[in-house]
Amino acid sequence: MTPRNFREDFPILKREVHPSVPLVYLDSAATSQKPETVLAAMDEYYRRNNANIHRGVHVLAEEATRAYEDAREKIARFINAEKSREIIYTRNTTEAINLVAYSWGRAFLKKGDLVVLTEMEHHSNLVPWYILAEQTGIELAHVAVTGDGLLDPDDYASKLARFPKVVAFTHMSNVLGTINPVAEMAAAARKAGAITLVDGAQAVPHMPVDVQALGVDFYAFSGHKMCGPTGIGILYGREELLKAMPPFLGGGDMIKRVELGRFVANELPYKFEAGTPAIAEAIGLGAAVDYLSVIGMDVIHEHEKALIHYAIDRLEEVPGVKVFGPSADKKGGVAAFTFDGVHPHDVAEILDRRGIAVRAGHHCAMPLHQKFDIPATARASFYLYNEKAEIDLLIEGLYEVKKTFHS
Repeated sequence: MTPRNFREDFPILKREVHPSVPLVYLDSAATSQKPETVLAAMDEYYRRNNANIHRGVHVLAEEATRAYEDAREKIARFINAEKSREIIYTRNTTEAINLVAYSWGRAFLKKGDLVVLTEMEHHSNLVPWYILAEQTGIELAHVAVTGDGLLDPDDYASKLARFPKVVAFTHMSNVLGTINPVAEMAAAARKAGAITLVDGAQAVPHMPVDVQALGVDFYAFSGHKMCGPTGIGILYGREELLKAMPPFLGGGDMIKRVELGRFVANELPYKFEAGTPAIAEAIGLGAAVDYLSVIGMDVIHEHEKALIHYAIDRLEEVPGVKVFGPSADKKGGVAAFTFDGVHPHDVAEILDRRGIAVRAGHHCAMPLHQKFDIPATARASFYLYNEKAEIDLLIEGLYEVKKTFHS
């Protein structure tokens, strides 16, 4: 894989962010950049096919509906869902997780039932369960993270011994980069009688994901992190579970019949898709899936493995830098780090002067930062369009940080 070839597909990577300072984009864990084909697909919809979907019988409505549903089929194939009706469009990963907590949780959990989470979760896979606990009296437990950034398997086993109803965990940590053993964890949860919900926001863009092989019950991810647009996300759910769940939102398109005082919900997947959806965004996500599929997710994953190995080696050369998470062979393309005596926001600001975009803060994972007794980290994250030369520029920037604060 030659990243320079793929860089040409992303118009934004050609820009300068300061006078004569080219952009070095190392923040794909927050959001990815978009290739020309995705932008063109959305532009084509607005220029030629713009209409509401499902209800119209005119040409534009039929074209828009076909493009919207074609995208659903592409997404189902991309993650190997058994049926396209197991693919629910949402706004993002956060909404997809909330849908499960609100709909499945309120229907099937009762006071005293246990939900198992982990200490490395994004707030989006914590707060919905906390809200549910406040309202229903369910109990929560968190699997511990070890000092080297892995989930503690003994602690996980002890939590499963309490026979939880739900186990919800991330496929890949957005801070540590840890890639969790999803198939093994899901199998153990199933044996304990629990359903599983996996936050795949950081996994689907970067590695092959097969929901049937993983054996998960629910799997959530976002379009904007995988070369697609913002405002569109996906909840995969096993058909049996989705059929048993009540609707999440009420309104147009999620109904089969409405009478005064009662309604009958629509079939899957429309039962969970109330109102006019993000049509252009769904079409854009379909185009992103096409783009990634042509390259090959295994190819992208191997490229990022090479980048993260190189990045960790280079970061460890810089005095004062501490990288969090497991060794490079157990993580994805995310390197969160601290710099002795320098706040991560100051690190990010100095890097930005050189055109280098990294993230600084708690990355919506405050409990994980509290676990390591740090307020924040700086985070460099990589994708298919990055190259080793950009990591070298990052290291040069960190030496400038060192010179500025430690001279």
